[in-house]
Amino acid sequence: MERRTRNIHLHFMVDEKEREVITQKMSMVGTDNIGAYLRRMAIYGYMLEVDMNPLNSLTTELSRIGNNINQLSKRANETGNIYIDDIEKIAQDVSNIKGYLREFTNHLLDDGL
Repeated sequence: MERRTRNIHLHFMVDEKEREVITQKMSMVGTDNIGAYLRRMAIYGYMLEVDMNPLNSLTTELSRIGNNINQLSKRANETGNIYIDDIEKIAQDVSNIKGYLREFTNHLLDDGL
């Protein structure tokens, strides 16, 4: 245990009702690590639950664009030809993703994050 970065032990007691409240709040933010939860609450005073599903969707879309770019590069190297429609499609996809990111960040700011 010499490699621990947190080597100071803090200890406090709670009753059964307080433990239940702590457990409920932990489940609300989606964690089951009581040490991490209590440390974060003591330091920052709050925890936020952020729905990451929109970012996961954006990651999928970015992967698709990357695949399309790779296919275009392969075609360009093999044939020397690139179709303008393919480039316009990728540009439109990138523009859509920028819009999704703008909406997502505006939503975060509107929620007071």
